Amino acid sequence: MFYDNFLKLCNQKGVSPTAAVVEMGFQKSVATRWKKSIPTDANKLKIAEYFGVSVDDLMSEQKEAPTLTKEDERDIKNKIDEIIDMMADQKGLMFDGDPLTPEAIESIRSAMELGMAAAKTKNKKKQ
Repeated sequence: MFYDNFLKLCNQKGVSPTAAVVEMGFQKSVATRWKKSIPTDANKLKIAEYFGVSVDDLMSEQKEAPTLTKEDERDIKNKIDEIIDMMADQKGLMFDGDPLTPEAIESIRSAMELGMAAAKTKNKKKQ
């Protein structure tokens, strides 16, 4: 668990495990030892500070972030299409004080896509 998190943090920072341990002031061989052992509490703190994470994050089991499926994306698109169609049927609809233009509709569509995708992803995390 620790070593997997360590590798992930190295990848995010764009450094090799060996380069990271050397930058933190450890011997090169420490990276290899960490494959089978866990660092001391003092070293965990040093590592966490280097990567800008908490010791808990460094040591915790990381869950994969949920992703939207093709079905999720299709559902979002269909729901947005329904909403946009309802808006188009409205007479005198205004956006920011001006009559609704095709550009304004696209702005609304983009914002709704982002919001709905974020909400669906957040709901998947809860499951």
